[in-house]
Amino acid sequence: MRLCLVTDSLGTLSFEEMLDTSARLGYETLEFGCGNWSNAPHLQLEELLGSRLKRQAFLNAIQSRGLEIEALNCSGNQLAPNEEGVQHQSTVEKTFMLAERLGVKKIVMMSGLPGGGPDDQTPNWITTSWPPETIEILNWQWNEVAFPYWQKTVQLAKEHGIEKIALENHGSQLVYNPTTMFKLREQVGEMIGMNLDPSHLFWMGGDPIVAARHLGDAIYHVHAKDVRIERGIHEIDGVLDTKTTDRFADRAWNFVALGYGHDAKWWKEFFSVVRMTGYDGAVSLENEDASMDQMTAIAKSTSLLRETIPKDFSVRALSRSQL
Repeated sequence: MRLCLVTDSLGTLSFEEMLDTSARLGYETLEFGCGNWSNAPHLQLEELLGSRLKRQAFLNAIQSRGLEIEALNCSGNQLAPNEEGVQHQSTVEKTFMLAERLGVKKIVMMSGLPGGGPDDQTPNWITTSWPPETIEILNWQWNEVAFPYWQKTVQLAKEHGIEKIALENHGSQLVYNPTTMFKLREQVGEMIGMNLDPSHLFWMGGDPIVAARHLGDAIYHVHAKDVRIERGIHEIDGVLDTKTTDRFADRAWNFVALGYGHDAKWWKEFFSVVRMTGYDGAVSLENEDASMDQMTAIAKSTSLLRETIPKDFSVRALSRSQL
């Protein structure tokens, strides 16, 4: 396994500062946000698409620090039945184009979420089988929108030399757990796998370790992100919480730095089981802890990763300054 960083986690730093910090902390590869739900702090999509020289300078800056590009991330809702969906789809297509020009073979994204019918203008996430019309909505979303879209998108990805699309198991998406990922995969093929993000399974009540065993070789990417279920709040209202993440003191659950929701013992078992499935790829740190200074959260999360990932860091540690 190799240490990877979602560069949005250092979004307050410039491109050069982010590269220097990533190298100093011992990261080996980087996952770049290209737009949509990322503000793409370190990658200018249009600029790189339009200039071979700027692409080469971009790659040179990364490689000069001993780093590589792990994946491009264009997570958004390209299935939204409105202008946002159109804009997000444009970013997806441009990200595929850039991946080809940079030689990147893996895309991280989300499945998307349609409306509840052909006349809807907002996405509709169905999470129960009652009342009965919810099943009609789900069938329409999958059969009329998601399957046709992803059949075309898989073909487009192949045309751009992409080998894997890792879908994040995120709420408010059609694919939000292993079962829904396999439902899509069975229809469109093995280009699709999962970006296994434990944090979302935590708040939805799943067990990421059991999920990893079930996913097996369908794990294409791993996000290292933690969640803490907040005592004294979730017992009253449950975990379906619509308070914004900046209201962390009031929420039933929060994204937190690694180790602040689940301890090192849990993460050791998780990474061990993921490795047992045959996955030996990137573990990509994604920090969204709103209650902690960015650099503090990154440093503490990195320290936990170095302790828990089944990998010998000794040689690399000799060549880099430590935390």
